[in-house]
Amino acid sequence: MADPAPLGLGGFAFTTFLLSLTNSHVIKAGDGIVFGAAIFYGGIAQILAGMWEFRNNRNTFGAVAFTSYGAFWLTLFYLLTHLDQLTGTGSDIRVAVGAYLLAWAIFTFYMWIASLRLNGALIAVFTLLLATFAVLAIGWFAGTGPAPKSGLIKLGGWLGILTAIAAWYLAAAIVINHTFK
Repeated sequence: MADPAPLGLGGFAFTTFLLSLTNSHVIKAGDGIVFGAAIFYGGIAQILAGMWEFRNNRNTFGAVAFTSYGAFWLTLFYLLTHLDQLTGTGSDIRVAVGAYLLAWAIFTFYMWIASLRLNGALIAVFTLLLATFAVLAIGWFAGTGPAPKSGLIKLGGWLGILTAIAAWYLAAAIVINHTFK
């Protein structure tokens, strides 16, 4: 079987890049392109890569990472398209999104610890991703009313762009090394 890691990394990088372009305010109308990518490439393709990691390589780290972040994209899509159905005031919703991102930062923290036994590129991906989630969570918590603190969200977007570049680098390295043997 082929190595499923480049698929998972590619789906993660692609979707992270699109969302981060929106968070960093590089593009203004990005929700439409982010949502489709979140469902199909970031969500479903990563979950499939995670399942194949279980079977192909018995790679617990890859299986947990790809499956979990695939689920992240699906749940984020659902959350962002159903914010109007959340109950409470605007600040309650903002804190709830902050808590959601904090939970992902906690998960990413222990995955970051595990990545320290793997390779430098993967350590870079998880270091940048941890910083991205932490800054975005703080941005949502630090906002006022229903709106997150835009400067922190913008910084989180730029960190997310760096995360995507690092993940694409690792995906490309695996594909190119395999192709050229």
